[in-house]
Amino acid sequence: MNTIELNRFIVILIYGSLVLLSLLKLANPLKVNRKANLWFGLFLFLWSTYWLDEIWSLIKVSPIEIHSILFVQFVQFFTPIMFYFSVLFFTNPSFKFKRSDVKYAVLPVIFLINLLLQRYGNFENQSFFEFTFIGLILFQAVFYTGLSYFTIRKHQKRIQQFSANTEGINLNWLEYIILILLIINIVYVIYNLFYDSTSLNAFINIAFLLVVYFVAYYSLKQKEIYPVEEKQRDELISINDEAENEEIKRKLISDEELSRLKTKLENVMEKEKLYLDSELNLIKLAEHLSVSTHHLSYVINTGFQKNFFQFINEYRIEHAKKLLKNNDANKLSILGIAFESGFNSKTSFNTTFKKFTDQTPSEFKK
Repeated sequence: MNTIELNRFIVILIYGSLVLLSLLKLANPLKVNRKANLWFGLFLFLWSTYWLDEIWSLIKVSPIEIHSILFVQFVQFFTPIMFYFSVLFFTNPSFKFKRSDVKYAVLPVIFLINLLLQRYGNFENQSFFEFTFIGLILFQAVFYTGLSYFTIRKHQKRIQQFSANTEGINLNWLEYIILILLIINIVYVIYNLFYDSTSLNAFINIAFLLVVYFVAYYSLKQKEIYPVEEKQRDELISINDEAENEEIKRKLISDEELSRLKTKLENVMEKEKLYLDSELNLIKLAEHLSVSTHHLSYVINTGFQKNFFQFINEYRIEHAKKLLKNNDANKLSILGIAFESGFNSKTSFNTTFKKFTDQTPSEFKK
C-alpha cells in the first residue's frame, strides 16, 4: 500500500467515523446533555463534509467538486458556530436564545453576501472576494474556538461551587480537542507554505483520525453535568452566576445565622464525615443540613472563604494523610486510600492531593 492508497483509506475512516458519531450524538441513546449533544452532533456532521471532496473523488461518478457548491460552502461556515453552541449548552443546559443572539447570524450573512458577489457579481477584481472569503473563514474559526475555550475554562471554575468531584463533568476533553486541532492546523498551514503538502496529507489525516477517535471516546462517556431535575439545575446555575458577579455583595443571612450554620456545618463534617461520600454535592449536603443551596453556598463562600470543591476536599485530603501515615493502613493501595477518602478515581485523588499539598500521595507517604 503506497502513501496515496493509505491516505484514501484514512479519509474513508475519518468520514465514516464522523458521520456515524454525529448520528449517535443526535440520537443520544443515553439521553444525557440533550441540547448539547444535538448541537455537537450537528458540528460533527458539518466537520465530516470537509472530507467530502476526497470521498467523492473515490466514487468517480462525476467531476463535480463538492467544496465549490455554494450551499455546501455556506453550510460549512457554520461548523465553528455549532461547536460553540454545543459548549454553551454543555456548560449551561438552561441556556435560551434571546433576540440579542441574532448577532450570531452577522458573520454568516456577510459570508453569504460575499459568496454571492464572488459567484454571480460581474467584478474585475475577484481577488478581493477570494481574500474576504478566506479571511472570514479564518476569523470565525479563531473567534468561536477561542470563545469556546474560555467558556470551558469558566465552566471548570463554576462547577467547583457545587461539586467536590469534578472529573467527568469538567469538559477537559473539549479543551484538549481545541488545543490539538489548533496545533494540527498550524503545522498543516506552515507545511503548505514551505513544503509539498501532498506528502504530508496522509500524516495529517492520520492525526485527524486519532482526534476523531479521541472525540468519540470522551463524548460518548460524557456524564450529565447538571442535575436532570430542572429546579435543582436552575438553582445551581443561579448560584454560579451570583458567585461570578463580583458586584453582588448582599447578605443572604445575618451574621448570627452565618456563625450558627458555620458551626453546624463543621460539626456535621467532623462527626458524620459526610465528605467520605464520593457522590456528595452541594444539593445533598444542603438537604442533610435542612438549608437551601443558596444559603449553604453563601456560608461556604463567605464564612470559610472557599468554594465547595476546596471545602470538601480539604477534609478528604486530611483523611487521606492519616491513612497514608497510619502503619495499619499500609495494606491499602493508593487507589484503596483514594476510595476510602471519598475520591472516585486514582486520577482525581492524585491531582487533588498534589493541588493541596504540592506532593503526590506516593511522595507524601515516603
